[in-house]
Amino acid sequence: MNASPILLQKKYARVVSLFAEKKQLTLEEALDFFYHSFVYQLVSEGCADMHCRSDAYLAEELVLEYNAKEE
Repeated sequence: MNASPILLQKKYARVVSLFAEKKQLTLEEALDFFYHSFVYQLVSEGCADMHCRSDAYLAEELVLEYNAKEE
């Protein structure tokens, strides 16, 4: 299933904002990480209907990915 590009952009904005808040990042840093993340790849390709997951779930997945890359 493909999501509307406009709705996806709004979802991305909410997810990035939550992620930035959780990791104490600027919006620019969070957005840069998001667009280079595996989470973004899955959501943008519609894999496993990731775009249907909650904003909080996707933000937490970004946190996990971010923490894994810090190690």
